[in-house]
Amino acid sequence: MTQALPKVVSFEEFVNWKPSNGCYELHNGVIVEMSQPLGDHEDIVGFLVEKLVTEYTRLNLPYRIPKTALIKPLESETAYSPDILLLNRPNLATEPRWKNQATVSYAESIPLVVEVVSTNWRDDYLNKAGDYEKMGVPEYWIVDYLGLGGRRFIGNPKQPTISIYQLVEGEYQVSQFRESDRILSLTFPELNLTAQEIFNAGLPSS
Repeated sequence: MTQALPKVVSFEEFVNWKPSNGCYELHNGVIVEMSQPLGDHEDIVGFLVEKLVTEYTRLNLPYRIPKTALIKPLESETAYSPDILLLNRPNLATEPRWKNQATVSYAESIPLVVEVVSTNWRDDYLNKAGDYEKMGVPEYWIVDYLGLGGRRFIGNPKQPTISIYQLVEGEYQVSQFRESDRILSLTFPELNLTAQEIFNAGLPSS
């Protein structure tokens, strides 16, 4: 579980306080310490990073995936540290907090965000989806490899699911992928991955 620290702080106070070790986010002024991820979680993140880097390099796109950059919605004292943040490097010149705080706020800088679900699944499905939609982030993946999300999000019975939210006329529309379904991404339409390959982090099914 995540551990919330009770004092309400501003974004500036948060980034000045944030230690280099550990993972912390700011949720409406409250500092939240994220739990240590499981090994499978990290394996999936690493696998997806490899695949996305390979794809944008092949296509000669001006993207990069940073290690610890933050996303800050403009209208709240919130800062997210996503599992994977795809940056559009040419737009970083317009980001006032990029040089000194490694933080982005404009949708034009963020083609794609990926969260791999841990125990704090409500943050991914509720808070982050809502904030990214409001910001105008064009594509947001929720990789729920353990099927932890609420039944209203991934169905009943629960099962491992990848939910891809894509912005259509200012609102997210979601498509879901399971087992041998091939992922359909607007950002990377030629990406050839199935949901199960992602859940297995590229290893053959046992």
